[in-house]
Amino acid sequence: MNWWAWVVGGAILLGSELGLVNAQFYLVFVGGAAMLTGLVTLIDPSFPQWAQWALFSVLALVSMMGFRGRLYQRLHRTSPHLDIGPPDGDELLLPIALAPGASGQVEHGGSFWTVCNDSEAPLAVGCRVRVSRVQGLTLMVRPH
Repeated sequence: MNWWAWVVGGAILLGSELGLVNAQFYLVFVGGAAMLTGLVTLIDPSFPQWAQWALFSVLALVSMMGFRGRLYQRLHRTSPHLDIGPPDGDELLLPIALAPGASGQVEHGGSFWTVCNDSEAPLAVGCRVRVSRVQGLTLMVRPH
């Protein structure tokens, strides 16, 4: 096989892993092995085809088995943890006043929520409240 065919094939594999699919980092090592095989073939054009395929296979397997797990763990360990559970028990600072049973909008956790005063007492502006329960998309709040 020509050296440029290995390089083009490796670039396609790398690009598809990084840009199109999430194959959990397998194609990166296969693409890298193809590109290294192309580099060896460029340096030594008389490198036999059976040896090219053998080199490609060994490079792909060794790099995948030796480095993939550690690299994949390292990259995914730094991902931030997202708490996507309901905001029961969270505390809010009300930017609006709420009469008993009244509702309004409050920003919490990066999105806007409807809050409803679930107590018998009015809630003043700047009052700290705690989410007592979530009813649909409405946060039922009580004084802290």
